[in-house]
Amino acid sequence: MKKSYKELSPPQRILLGPGPSNVDPRVLKAMSMPLVGHLDPYFLEIMDEVMELLRYVFKTENRLTLPISGTGSAGMEACLVNLVGEGDEVVVGVNGFFGQRMSEIVKRCGGTPIEVKEPWGRALKAESVEKALANSNARVVAVVHAETSTGVLQPLKEISKLAKKYDALFLADTVTSLGGVDLKIDQYGVDISYSGSQKCLNCPPGLSPVTLNEKTVEFVKDREGKIQSWYLDLNLIEKYWEEGRVYHHTAPISMVYALREALRIVYEDGLEKRWAQHLKACDALIKGLNAMGLEILPTENNLPSLTAVKIPEGVTDINVRKTLLNDFNIEIGGGLGELKGKIWRTGLMGINACERNVILVLEALERALRKEGFPTKAGEGPAAAMEVFKE
Repeated sequence: MKKSYKELSPPQRILLGPGPSNVDPRVLKAMSMPLVGHLDPYFLEIMDEVMELLRYVFKTENRLTLPISGTGSAGMEACLVNLVGEGDEVVVGVNGFFGQRMSEIVKRCGGTPIEVKEPWGRALKAESVEKALANSNARVVAVVHAETSTGVLQPLKEISKLAKKYDALFLADTVTSLGGVDLKIDQYGVDISYSGSQKCLNCPPGLSPVTLNEKTVEFVKDREGKIQSWYLDLNLIEKYWEEGRVYHHTAPISMVYALREALRIVYEDGLEKRWAQHLKACDALIKGLNAMGLEILPTENNLPSLTAVKIPEGVTDINVRKTLLNDFNIEIGGGLGELKGKIWRTGLMGINACERNVILVLEALERALRKEGFPTKAGEGPAAAMEVFKE
């Protein structure tokens, strides 16, 4: 007997984890628009507009600013395989899961990562980065601006100055900061950066915006030997996105439509307004969590788009997350790596960074914690958060 398959009917979740975030209805509508060919004149216009809008969101004049066809991890790999070859030394900031991933990719490129480490939950120290640069031949410094695994926001300006001092390119992972956190690529001296479509931009996962300044473009072009990845070779991808449009791959047309609409929404809202929205939502969430007797992992440099909170002693991680998912349709994230079972990660990204979601997750978390026997009084968390929104 032939097996039958039902129509898709996914649940309507409130996605308050580390990503993906909920998608704006306008973006979903854009994805349903008719397909055209990936070299159709109409699509070429869309590509130009996507590059313009990405320059706006990255706050850059970089000519080479485009989306890689792949997730944020593809953007990470694209940047590193184009910068790192056999025997190259790279200073890598490792204070979380994604710093570790960058270090691993450097090794796979045949390079040597010079790891600058800090405990998970703390920002990198500029003096440690300088020491690594002074005692190596590194021509690249790579850090995570918004460490999704710990909720730490890494200040960029000081490390950027050190990279310039030692004539090294400065690479920043902006996957969980682009569109939601103060980020000015040109002003902060970032030479190359990659991000993701599914976080503060409220677009489905599948594209990774990248931006390179001309110094980086020339560095990639002048490298000895071929880039080890054909698909992620930025010299080839540039020719597809720039004037002339040399065929490289069949772009995910519907995803590019979606990203254009997501960027258009950010453009209409205004970046500064979005940044302020994330700061207020984060502040309200932290005030609410503290009022409930919970402790935030970072002691400073909190990431506005994602908050890492320590799991209280005697409370079971998965039980709380199951209660939130099953009883309230709310998804939050657990810890990664050495923080597995030790923290929860709550993302307030893009349209999700709002008063309704802050109050909702705090109320749901209160009930889940009481089921676990954790002493928290009803309403204290939400009340503390509402005071922030009144200001």
